[in-house]
Amino acid sequence: MEFWTEPQMASIHKMLNPRSIAIVGATPRMQYGGRFLAAALKAKDRVRVYAVNPRYDEIMGEKSFPSVTDLPEAPDVVAIVVRYDQVLDVLRESHRKGAGSAIVISAGFAERGVDERRDLQGELGAFALASGMRISGPNCLGLANVKHDIWATSSSRGADGLSGPIGLVCQSGATAFGPFLVRAVENGIGFSYIISTGNEADLDFTDFARYLLDDPDTRVIAGFVEGFKRADKFLEVAKLAAERGKPIVLIKIGRSELGARAAQSHTAALTGADARYDAIFAQYGVIRVQDYDELLEVAHLLAHTPKPGVPGIAVVSHSGGISSLTADMCGQAGLDLPTLGEAARDGINGILKGFGWAANPADVTGFANSESFPGIMEHMVDDPRMGTLVVASSGADTQARQVIGQRDRTDKGVAFLWTGSRDAKSGLGMLRNAQIPVFYTPASLARGLRSRLAYHTWREGRLADGFASAPPRTAAQDEAVAHAVGLGRATLSEAESKRLLAAWGVGSARERLVGSAEEAVETAEQLGFPVVVKVDSPDILHKTEAGVVRLGLGDAARVRTAYAEILASAKAYAPQAVINGVSVQEMVGDGVEVIVGVSCDPQLGPVLLFGSGGVMVEVYGDVALRRCPITRAEAREMIGEVKGALLLRGFRGRPAADVEALEEMLVRVSEFAVHMEGHLAELDVNPVMVLPAGQGVKAVDALVVLGGM
Repeated sequence: MEFWTEPQMASIHKMLNPRSIAIVGATPRMQYGGRFLAAALKAKDRVRVYAVNPRYDEIMGEKSFPSVTDLPEAPDVVAIVVRYDQVLDVLRESHRKGAGSAIVISAGFAERGVDERRDLQGELGAFALASGMRISGPNCLGLANVKHDIWATSSSRGADGLSGPIGLVCQSGATAFGPFLVRAVENGIGFSYIISTGNEADLDFTDFARYLLDDPDTRVIAGFVEGFKRADKFLEVAKLAAERGKPIVLIKIGRSELGARAAQSHTAALTGADARYDAIFAQYGVIRVQDYDELLEVAHLLAHTPKPGVPGIAVVSHSGGISSLTADMCGQAGLDLPTLGEAARDGINGILKGFGWAANPADVTGFANSESFPGIMEHMVDDPRMGTLVVASSGADTQARQVIGQRDRTDKGVAFLWTGSRDAKSGLGMLRNAQIPVFYTPASLARGLRSRLAYHTWREGRLADGFASAPPRTAAQDEAVAHAVGLGRATLSEAESKRLLAAWGVGSARERLVGSAEEAVETAEQLGFPVVVKVDSPDILHKTEAGVVRLGLGDAARVRTAYAEILASAKAYAPQAVINGVSVQEMVGDGVEVIVGVSCDPQLGPVLLFGSGGVMVEVYGDVALRRCPITRAEAREMIGEVKGALLLRGFRGRPAADVEALEEMLVRVSEFAVHMEGHLAELDVNPVMVLPAGQGVKAVDALVVLGGM
């Protein structure tokens, strides 16, 4: 599927690199239209700026035109700052004029929560697609080409920023041009572009991110989003970002709900919205952070330090307490501070001469503010175990110059933990101007270094393994889907669910559906005692609660009794339930119990769950999640993340389980979820019994819930 076209990218290019801007609704008052005009005019030596408002002949010293039609040229971008019910007319007029793109500042659309306003927003999106004149907004604050100092924004903070390699895309304009811009300026962090997308009637976060992937001046994409209109489109951007080596760092706010429908399976109940986002971001190399400062710090670190050749961190400070706390935070983050090698230790001790401690972390006391400090840093950086140097101090300009010089002499990353006042003029300003990544707490430093290492480690593995893709559906799978959907019910019975899964090679316990007690006995004798007997009904989803399951039946008499009892229990529990019959199954006992399932998120699509069996999954939420489909390597990772999966290795004399067969099942279920997308709401295969090595896996129970029924 083609998500982006050349004309679309060309329209975005005109929006972000305009040679001419028209502001419809420009005004001399410093409201939205006036602020946009004032910001744009800062670049009037490079950009032709046109005010459009029939009420004025002149605004801010510029001629005001009655309409877009009256402009002397077709502008690259039209900024629209008029009443919501006039926006579509202005868009149509701008398109007739030949305008290249539009930024709709006007509010009053879907954010009002009124159907007719949502419909009007939909009309804007439809117009953009049909006309090819693409739109940012409505309800946005515009954007800024910071690297060329062109500010097409209604923000009161416009025309103020530093150029740098971070592209910022925010669904909230007030956030983009508020806390992000202010903090970036304060901390010397530069942007290539600042883009607010607002309600995203047309262009969304992923469209602008896709453009930034092609921008040679953008090394990191930072974002602030509530959600994504299309998960597959966002994940395609993430894949391309991995290929290009451009990290995506995000703050994700809001929640993705499954809708008004209550979760009917264990799987849906166990996968909270935030857990799904965390898992899928990790799967696709997207770095999720929690606040403004962390986003800027992590993005800046990734933009200005190379990939670490080795994971080791070297920490040097003037203070034993500071260096110890820094080491503690790094250790809690899972980072490694290797012991100094003999050459580095002897070299540093030769400088310290007993006044300090040559170790990692190194407490070098006053030598951190001396002419000897470059030699100390060099010994630490030259140690082959060290991939990154951290200086934790608050020295003056001399120390800052030494750290900058060390950064320039090495191919290893250098970061600074500033322990003094954030208002300091000496030292700190020089570090910021030199683009040395600066952190202000040991915890934020550790989180940043962990994110950087995790990203590069993930990318190296991903480039080697590739991303998963599901093969085309087979004819047998097409037939199985048609049969399941043709039943006309949202829920399938256990037997129906297993038959559907069988088309994807998901094996289950041997069983037979029977219609009488005698058939039940005959089947049990064929399968071999002991057996399981349970009702098969699409209307009784939780069979244990309904009392319609009997386990470990060891003879014919017990099977006959169970048959009668469970039918009676079913009648009492759900008098109107459809009963397909009674299922007689082999008793699968010699295995490790796990759960496998799928929950279809309205934004993220099908999410695969793997968890430990029994009470651990319920009480502890011991699960791993991935977006479908998955690779065999990802299946292996999922199993490794679940604590209860240790039982699969063999425990207290029990044999090791068939992990390879479990990996294969997880891959097949993930492909099933992709092939069923649009039809599947939930899948619960619980329990799955993982048999001893070489004997495979068997689904003991299964529930498929279809969507849109």
